[in-house]
Amino acid sequence: MTPANLTYWALRHGVTYAALHDLSRELGLVLDPPPVPLGGGAHDEAWVQSMIRLEAAQKGIRLFRNNVGALLDDRGVPVRYGLANDSAKLNERLKSSDLIGWRPVVIEPYHVGKVIAQFVSRECKKPGWAYSGTPREVAQATWIQLVAADGGDAQFADRAGTL
Repeated sequence: MTPANLTYWALRHGVTYAALHDLSRELGLVLDPPPVPLGGGAHDEAWVQSMIRLEAAQKGIRLFRNNVGALLDDRGVPVRYGLANDSAKLNERLKSSDLIGWRPVVIEPYHVGKVIAQFVSRECKKPGWAYSGTPREVAQATWIQLVAADGGDAQFADRAGTL
């Protein structure tokens, strides 16, 4: 049985993720992600993204790269892509995160025991990054606050271990 199949089995039977993770560690089925060093080398935002995506895969969380921008089509008409990028004006004020996805969540009995997907969003930054309040960071923070306000899991991340 693969870790993914075990996770789905546990969700179907109401086993919490914490209990499943603890059992897996006890049985040696799933190893905790290795600690991610912050120093000792030049790591960039792409490296942080890779580490977070590896951690997500180990935890059964699905994350995808969210490229945001605009290109001209063959007629010279701009085509915008990425979440929350409906217009240049909106994109100035609201910037969706680098990694977008979900984690499976077992709904409690008052929700009839169904599994839902909790929205997960990470804005990746190079190791050691600190918020400085630039217009870009403010727009990214606006996205993070919007997602979190509706029950999603969103935050800035300069290392693995944030999921």
